[in-house]
Amino acid sequence: MSDSPTPAKAEQLPCPLSHLLLALIAVAPAVITVPANLNIVLTAAIAVWVGSKRSVKDTPPEESMTRTDALKFPLVGSAVLFGLFITFKILPKHLVNLVLAGYFALLGVLALTATLLPFIEHICSARIKKLSYAAPKFSVPSWLSKEPLEISVTAPEFAGALLSLLFCIWYFAEKHWLANNVLGLAFSVQGIEHLSLGAVSTGVILLSGLFFYDIFWVFCTPVMVSVAKSFDAPIKLLFPRALEEGSKSTPFSMLGLGDIVIPGIFVALVLRYDVLHNAKYFRSAYSGYVIGLGTTIVVMNVFEAAQPALLYIVPAVLAAVLGHAALNKEFNEVRLPC
Repeated sequence: MSDSPTPAKAEQLPCPLSHLLLALIAVAPAVITVPANLNIVLTAAIAVWVGSKRSVKDTPPEESMTRTDALKFPLVGSAVLFGLFITFKILPKHLVNLVLAGYFALLGVLALTATLLPFIEHICSARIKKLSYAAPKFSVPSWLSKEPLEISVTAPEFAGALLSLLFCIWYFAEKHWLANNVLGLAFSVQGIEHLSLGAVSTGVILLSGLFFYDIFWVFCTPVMVSVAKSFDAPIKLLFPRALEEGSKSTPFSMLGLGDIVIPGIFVALVLRYDVLHNAKYFRSAYSGYVIGLGTTIVVMNVFEAAQPALLYIVPAVLAAVLGHAALNKEFNEVRLPC
């Protein structure tokens, strides 16, 4: 099972109803009371669905994660996580968050533009789509690029970037939870759409490594929870909870983007395999994700403590896909690592 070119043609407008549903679910808590636990599961599940559907394209990704990359990922992630933990301990929290918020706001412009672009192009005429502007080539430091860079932008891209820039300015100024979630969902959808594992065996290695990564940093140290609470940037989704007695500010439940993107890129890979080979493993992978996330919420409420979501999502997703393959007597085609 490998991440090969798919013969299916990508839709000009990818799963519009799913995008609309995701938008409605994201905005709903600002208008009506939505149980936070239900909101978490619905939002994450629809985000994975949308990102997976958008990942089906005519051409394969230019670059894919290798097995070596997958093995290194938990180690690199641990170094970054611990580095952030130390940074928040040493430097003023508001200063660190100011820098991080600015950085993620700039990234948000790119992610939000890419997410909106198919819909903007859909409503533009053919003449407007052809309008473009190319800036003169310019040089950058050699450690960034040895070749001169050239930037070109089409009219739909410019419109999307302008809308995204205005939105990110609002996020940076207000830090509203809805703006945070919109950017977080854009990051999630783009990550699932464009990140490629190359082969299911690579995905198994990555998910297995992050399974233990999540357990260690949540159960064995205070690092993960501390960074999640200190990091005021769209690396997590915020879900409003009912006001507690005597509380003046709205409490929030949180879900890290990694709990959406990491299993999501595996689910997306399975969907591309299905399209290429006319198989039906996507339903199993997607069901496994929803069941795993739902189990996380149940355990979190029973024990009233933060839970590493990948502890439940990874076994559910892998068991669903590999178990399905075993029942179909296609287990060897999955190419498990030795």
